[in-house]
Amino acid sequence: MPLSEDDVREILRLIDESDVEELRIETDELSLHVVRGEGVEAPEPARVEETPLPEPAGELVSIPAPMIGTFYRAEAPGAQPFVEVGARVEATTVVCLIEVMKMMNSVHAGVSGTIVEICVENAELVEYGTPLFQVQPE
Repeated sequence: MPLSEDDVREILRLIDESDVEELRIETDELSLHVVRGEGVEAPEPARVEETPLPEPAGELVSIPAPMIGTFYRAEAPGAQPFVEVGARVEATTVVCLIEVMKMMNSVHAGVSGTIVEICVENAELVEYGTPLFQVQPE
């Protein structure tokens, strides 16, 4: 039996009222991973030497924030970022997470190409439509 939106809300309410720090629920139709993040600061992203990219040949495509929330470049503090400048992405590639009400939401590139710019800092609040990445499409 699949979980409804009300079921998920009720689970989140129960977690919020409990001492549970992390919960993972997986069914055939749903994967829910909740991590309590109060008082935890995301670390600064690791500094990586970037290789110079060729000048863009045409129009860049922006990957916008699909919702209001907190932007995270990696799955967990200290983990490798999903993508770096110069990374090749497909439309289905997960490029970041946006946290909304303690729920982590994967953001997919939506375009095939190469990441040429990361427009926001890790753990920065973003609004709907904020450019997150610039991509040189194929």
